[in-house]
Formats: sequence, structure tokens, C-alpha cells
Amino acid sequence: MKILHLMSCRGWSSDAYWATRLTRELERRGHDVTLGCRRGTDDRVIDRARREGVERIETFEFRSGTRPGRDVADVRRLAASLPHVDVVHVHRGKEHWLAALANRVSATPRPIVRTRHIAQAVSPHRANRWLYRRATDLVVTVTEAIRRQYLAAGLVRPERVVTLPGGADVDAYAPRSPSGEVRARLGAVPGEPLVGMIAGLRVMKGHRVVVDAAKRLVAAGVRARFVFVGRGSREGAIRELVMAAGLGDRVTIAGFVDDLPAVMAALDVALYVPLESDGMSRVVFEYLAAARPLVATRVGVVPEVLTDGDDAMLVHAGDAAKLADALGHLLRDPGLREKLGQRGRRLVVERYSGARVAEALETHYQDLDPRLRPVGQLDRSR
Repeated sequence: MKILHLMSCRGWSSDAYWATRLTRELERRGHDVTLGCRRGTDDRVIDRARREGVERIETFEFRSGTRPGRDVADVRRLAASLPHVDVVHVHRGKEHWLAALANRVSATPRPIVRTRHIAQAVSPHRANRWLYRRATDLVVTVTEAIRRQYLAAGLVRPERVVTLPGGADVDAYAPRSPSGEVRARLGAVPGEPLVGMIAGLRVMKGHRVVVDAAKRLVAAGVRARFVFVGRGSREGAIRELVMAAGLGDRVTIAGFVDDLPAVMAALDVALYVPLESDGMSRVVFEYLAAARPLVATRVGVVPEVLTDGDDAMLVHAGDAAKLADALGHLLRDPGLREKLGQRGRRLVVERYSGARVAEALETHYQDLDPRLRPVGQLDRSR
């Protein structure tokens, strides 16, 4: 198949990552895939996509808001591209509308697939009803909760919206031996486990809850080190919180790191504890792919794909006492950490790898147009 993925991201967000990963995985499956990006994002998006292995990239204006001159130019370019592709897959509202308009003016309209990455309901106003009911052939959501939002709004029929969580690169995040140098840089010391959280330093990510849980563990005599990996507007406030809790020698704020697989390999326990769903939850699947024992809050995709005590340990969002209990249990039981890590890795490889998601997506593409099915394949719609 010839597939055009479009994303208007200005930075390296989860949806930029998802579009890039699926582009690469579909290329690996033998398809001719082009990734359309916003012009001027070379250092923030395009260069990163190339490092991820994407071979064919085109740029469009994809300007925020309504920009009649530039929008018309994008529509014309997209309409000219349609005869040369089989499917158009969009990831944000801007390119969704542009692709829909290009289909309207083209003599060769193509199926449009939209992925929704965030847990924020789409308003069912008149324009969106046209966009989703008339101009969109399939909606892909990264969690079942987002799928239910579409159904509740009446924007799409149940058979035209599917959930495809995951997408981790199981090769890049394959388990590896931890580096002593990396562990030291993250604040680890010999003989003490290292608990880490990779997340932007923002309120909803749950850093305050982790600091509270860490304080409880230290008071209970549990020896461990903690590291926050990431950047964000709350860095100063989080540092103050750490110092106020008397944990200055126990918690490291490591900032941005380039080699996330090496960081994950250095962790003895991984944390994903947002206060509310943040949509794709990419890091959850990467932790699991890296065979890191995980403690996660029951938000978003987590309760949909993980079983407490089997693939990970699950706690309620915002509950520092329960988080401390779960962490204490894991930190005292190396065997349990090993078991959870192995089971989490197996789960991702079998169900939620980038290859598995691309395979499922390929099937959905084929169902949109009989011409895209391999010769001799049965019609699954009968």
C-alpha cells in the first residue's frame, strides 16, 4: 500500500512519536509510507523522525488556526498527492480538516483515518458531525475510554472507531544490563534500589504524590533512591517540595536525557503515576518492553491493558499511602520485581509492540477499500 501519514506537531509530542513509530513499522512491513510534517520543525520533529528510521518525509505549512492562503496551498498539495496514495492517516485536527477538504476537491478521494491521542471529548457540533460522519472512514483511539467518548457524542458508528493501544519499539527497549555510570548519574548508590519516573515536570504527572510516598518509605526505614527524569515548568516547585520533605539526598532531578533505554535499564522500579489520563501513555509500554517492574495509577490505558499483581502493581491516582505500600512491597521482594518485569515484557511483545499495532492497522486499511486486500483474501465484511 501507499500510505500518507500527516502530523502538524510543532514539537516531539506523543502523537508525533506515534505517527513516526507507525510510519516506520509500516515501512518494515513493506509499504510505501510518507510522513507529512509541519514546515520549520526540523530540529524538533523532522530530525527526530529521521533518527527513528523514517525514510520519506514531506513538509506542509500546517499553520495553527485558520490561515487561508497557506491552508489553500496545503489543500492543493494534498489533492495533488491523492492519486498517488491509497490511504491518508491524520493525527491532529489541522491536517484532518485539510485532508477532508482535499478529498472534496479531488477527482480521486481516498479513505481518511484519524487517530485521536488525547482524552478530551470532541464537540459534536455541526462541522465536526460532517467531518467525522461524512469525511472520515475510520477513527483510531489509543484508549478504550477515548473510543467511548466518540460513541457517547454520537460522532461515529461503533464499527468505525477502534482502539489500538501500544506501539513500543520492543527492539530498542529490549532488556539490557544496567550501566553503573548511568545509575550513578541518576543518583543511585551501591546496595540501594533506584526508583524512577520518566515524565514532564507538570502538575498532573504526580511528582508531589511520589515525594509524599518517598517520605513515608524513608520514615519506615526503607532504603531507596528516587529519580525524576524530564523537564517542565514545575521543576523549581518540585525541587522545593523535595527539600521541604527532607529528601534532598534521596531524590535526584535528572532533567532531559537522550538515551531512554539506558535510563530504563538502570531503574529497579519504574513509576507511572499521573493524576488523570494523559492519553497514549507511551512510557508505560516502553517501561514494560524494557522489562522494568512497574507501579502505575489506574488512569487512562492502564486498567484497560494491565492486571494488578500480574503485569504491574496498580494503585489509585493521588493516593500516596497506597503508592508507598506498593513500592515498599516491590522494594523488599526482588523475586516479585523479576516476575513483573518478565510478564510485562511478554505482554508488550505479544500484544502492544509497534509491529503488532502496525499489523492491526494494516488490516483496517485493507477493510476500507477492497483494492487494498491481498489477492485471494476473503471479504471479512460478509
